[in-house]
Amino acid sequence: MAQPLFGLVPAGQPLITAPSSQPSETSFLYAIPHPAPTPANPTPKPFAHLAVFLLPGIALPEGTAAAIYVALNPAALATGSEPPNFRFLGGVGPGKESAVFKLSPPTSQQAGAAAAEGVVIGINIEDAGSVAERIQTLHSSTTSDPSTALVKAGGGGGVGQPSTQVLAQRIIQNAFNFLASFSGKVGAEGVEVVPLKAFQEWWRKFENKVRNDPTFLEREQD
Repeated sequence: MAQPLFGLVPAGQPLITAPSSQPSETSFLYAIPHPAPTPANPTPKPFAHLAVFLLPGIALPEGTAAAIYVALNPAALATGSEPPNFRFLGGVGPGKESAVFKLSPPTSQQAGAAAAEGVVIGINIEDAGSVAERIQTLHSSTTSDPSTALVKAGGGGGVGQPSTQVLAQRIIQNAFNFLASFSGKVGAEGVEVVPLKAFQEWWRKFENKVRNDPTFLEREQD
């Protein structure tokens, strides 16, 4: 894979961009472990929410969208003991570049295994119309959840949903606003520079912000 296409942020965990494996050119698997026990938190709870978004500058092929799945038997992918069983969660694509999904907690019988296996997320690039149809079916059988909404390709940008270009501009604006206070001038010509340490500090804070509020870039920035 030339470059990552998607960003995943499990609640309380770092941003993930590299898939664990890629079965095909259009299929990606992300094995996400649950938080490990620590002295301060010996029995951490599995994360319950997951944000998925197209990375800035990424455009899917025309007429396609990314279908998001969760494996109901993640151990099968590692052992091959049984065919993997995936449940459709929703999708992202043109006009809806990000979504937040609520993952069902494991049952008491599954809790021990789930803690060891974590969660396996599958992303498959499919026909946008098919993905949108399954989202509508999902909505009709469950309580309506705006996080799973997907605008069909060619169906408009969607009210309030920024384009990939706008998201990229907002990231740049966020970086510029932070780094501007660190700029200084060097040399006889007074060339304006920003120390590398300042950029590293911006990136650390930006990652934390995305982790704590994955949808903040979708809102208008001050």
